[in-house]
Amino acid sequence: MTLARARSLQWILVRRLVLLQAAMLVFFIILSIVVLSVIQPTLTVDNEAAAAAIAGAIDRDKDGRLIIDDSSELARFRAEHPKVWYIIHDMTGQSLRVGVVPPDYDRDLGNLLTAVDHASIGFAGKRDGQEMRPEALVQRVDTKAGPVQVVTSTFYSRADAESFGISISATVDMARTPDGSADWPRVLPGLLFSVAIVLLPIILAMGMATLVTTPFVVRRALSGLIGTADQAARIDFGTRAMQLPVKNVPREVVPLVNAFNQALARLTQGFDRHNRFLTDAAHELRTPIAILRTRAELLKEEPESLRLRQDIDRLSHLAQQLLDRQLLDRPADQREFVDLVELAGRVGADFAPLAIEAGYDLAFAPPNGKVEVEVNALQIEQALANIIRNAIEHGGRRGTITVAVDRAGGLEVRDEGPGIPPEERDNVFEPFYRLHPHSRGAGLGLNLARQIAHLHGGSIAIASGPSAGAHVRIQLPIYNLRAQSS
Repeated sequence: MTLARARSLQWILVRRLVLLQAAMLVFFIILSIVVLSVIQPTLTVDNEAAAAAIAGAIDRDKDGRLIIDDSSELARFRAEHPKVWYIIHDMTGQSLRVGVVPPDYDRDLGNLLTAVDHASIGFAGKRDGQEMRPEALVQRVDTKAGPVQVVTSTFYSRADAESFGISISATVDMARTPDGSADWPRVLPGLLFSVAIVLLPIILAMGMATLVTTPFVVRRALSGLIGTADQAARIDFGTRAMQLPVKNVPREVVPLVNAFNQALARLTQGFDRHNRFLTDAAHELRTPIAILRTRAELLKEEPESLRLRQDIDRLSHLAQQLLDRQLLDRPADQREFVDLVELAGRVGADFAPLAIEAGYDLAFAPPNGKVEVEVNALQIEQALANIIRNAIEHGGRRGTITVAVDRAGGLEVRDEGPGIPPEERDNVFEPFYRLHPHSRGAGLGLNLARQIAHLHGGSIAIASGPSAGAHVRIQLPIYNLRAQSS
């Protein structure tokens, strides 16, 4: 079964932001086109305003000649633009000039300009070393005197203009049908292509900006959450009471962190209740077991009474292991420097009578001098005792059990029994797992030893040795060692 790959929140945000920005841009452009088509705005600048004011004042006298009837609108415009000038041409060839007309405009405009409806006249080349000729407007207008053409500008020279000017010109022409309406089947593809040319660079620029900025913004926004996740990854058995901070976590994720903290608190409380129950049960068992042992010792020496005492010893050992299990909850950082040689020799001496009674010889193989480690001595003694007890139980009741210490920080217990098959060397460290179902052990000794080794940052394994039998080795981390020669 293949697990679904988790999606990246960062790239989900990037993709959606790019699509949203592109959609909003297209929407506003379409909306602008619709609004402009509905309200049909008219943008008027100075020259166009002059042409409109002049058109309302053009008339003819009784002889049919062109005249200017000074209207109030034209008078106001002249007050605002005192240097306005204009030339009026009608279809009969008459012309009328008002104001100081620049020389370049005071000439025959020719048949082409006479026929146009609307045009702007400008000069790109310089005259006398500088460009002073103004731009003018040529426009055909309908007046009381009939259709005429007006050439006008609001200033005589560019020296009379404002400090700067902005000229915006946009001409949209399209194919039309004979009745004058737009030929959309021919116009629409080109119109869409033109819009795409305008929009595509904008969308690409916005998309690139989003791709660059969004990951940075998302990382900054999620930095507190990432830090909290790192702390959550460091929670283990010894730090299960830790609570994750919510100070720098995004507000939307705070309920999840709070729920996680509450779950940790509930698990800690449940674990503590479970441990208290085991401790109380083990303490309660010790009293009836002690009574049973006392009464069993009063029985006659018979095979059945011997087996009964062995079963009572097994119960007593199991109760003691349940109590020893509680030692694992003591802080592992409450350590002291201990001589491994002295510790292993003392524990081995305590088990010597039990080993000899079971049919073994007990040997001790220390190095020269001291081997000091920084450990919780009580826990290390417990781990070594469990391994020796395991060797006595499963070593075949023959040969020698050797307790060895080396200068690399290792404790090793070797026996000469049947050994542990390679495929079972991991299983024997599981709780309540027994290599032989009918053996007397409870299956907790090696499991407790492994947990103690891990609490000290070390390891435990079934090692291979030159002789048959089981070789169980605890390795403490080398950085905790201080070796001294005597």
